[in-house]
Amino acid sequence: MSRPGTLPTVLTGVFITILDFFIVNVAIPATQRDLHTSTAAVEWVVAGYALAYGSGLVLGGRLGDIFGRRRMFAVGLALFTLASIACGLAPDAATLVVARVAQGAAAALLSPQVLAILRTAYSGAAQARAINAYALTMGLAAVFGQLIGGLLIQADLFGLGWRACFLINVPIGVAALAVTGRLVPESRLDGVVRLDLGGTALITLGLVATLLPLIEGRERGWPMWTLLSFAFAAVLFLAYGRRRHPSPLIDLTLFRERAFTAGLLTYLAFTMGMSAYFLIFALYAQEGRGFDALQAGLIFLPIGGGYLAASLLAPRLAARFGRQVIAVGGLARALGLTALLVAVGGNAPVGWLLPALIVDGFGMGLALAPIMSTVLARVAPHHAGAAAGALTTAQQVGGALGVGIVGIVFYGGLSGGMTRAFQHGVVYLIAVALAVAGLVQLLPRTPRAPRARAQSLTRSATHST
Repeated sequence: MSRPGTLPTVLTGVFITILDFFIVNVAIPATQRDLHTSTAAVEWVVAGYALAYGSGLVLGGRLGDIFGRRRMFAVGLALFTLASIACGLAPDAATLVVARVAQGAAAALLSPQVLAILRTAYSGAAQARAINAYALTMGLAAVFGQLIGGLLIQADLFGLGWRACFLINVPIGVAALAVTGRLVPESRLDGVVRLDLGGTALITLGLVATLLPLIEGRERGWPMWTLLSFAFAAVLFLAYGRRRHPSPLIDLTLFRERAFTAGLLTYLAFTMGMSAYFLIFALYAQEGRGFDALQAGLIFLPIGGGYLAASLLAPRLAARFGRQVIAVGGLARALGLTALLVAVGGNAPVGWLLPALIVDGFGMGLALAPIMSTVLARVAPHHAGAAAGALTTAQQVGGALGVGIVGIVFYGGLSGGMTRAFQHGVVYLIAVALAVAGLVQLLPRTPRAPRARAQSLTRSATHST
């Protein structure tokens, strides 16, 4: 059962891990100048974090199932805080990249525990509110990451410059860690569960083989090794599917639940538009409009305002209208992005962009929490860790895939200028938003009773073994 303070404690972990994915974007130019390093080396400050984070999430969720979700949350939070210190004190680019990989691995251990804790500590309406708060926290960290980074760099606290973007995690992490043992309830799988080391190797290597070309492929012109890496990933995942183990890393019976599979696909499509959007919009604001890092961060405020308003409304709307709230969110995004496309094409003043950005942010907030609630609410408690790991992995894979695709579209249009390239990217984002509205129709209309759902999953698991 949850305790007073459980939710803000675990959401603190969510906030700093998502924040660090986005805040570093504005720190890259100053980091490169200060450490006297190449562009290729400093790109791994971003890529190393993303790769370690995305490839370790499923394993992180399973470790929480076995050793306790609160324990793994605390270990992940402690390691993330230590890695943040290493990032902030890094004397050269190589040290910074290693510290960022460690930071990403710690985030992979921490993040899936949060959704699993919310799934097991709360039930009914309280669970829906908790997951909505999770979605709100995640969205605000992503939307305002660049603004917070710009403010920290401009303030130049204690002469730290870009290092403050990493060291800001330290007091936050220490404070959250100090109360975790008292405020966060422990939960784990019942019975004797062994870690499937062979399955862990197959899944982790498969995710690395999937994410690495997505992160590096566009920058390097999609060489042959990227295609071979995708093929190798497919072989690894197929090999995992053919294995049998009494305690599999991912129980494939999860995917027999239509709500889980359809919800996961919808979430994958949604995340394919988020990271891609923030990337090209930040580039357009700085290189197309001539904004500095702080001004570029401020332009995200209307998106955050719309997101916040929709996140507060989403639980009540979802309770009344079900899956169609997600569809409306996708359509609202498509509408806002279409208005943005028209305004940018007409070289409208920045003020004319604000209504489109608000509508787009509103669509994001309307869709995100109901997607996660749909995926998790229909999963039996003994699958909570695996489902949370799968969901957060979909977030990272979707983000990397979206950035890879939009990179092809965006940079392919640069010959016509920054504005034309941005318009090409927005067309892709509109298509993704419409795909979300379409995919959500695959979800079942009404959920089955929780008891029947758990019994059905148990029978399926028993039959498969």
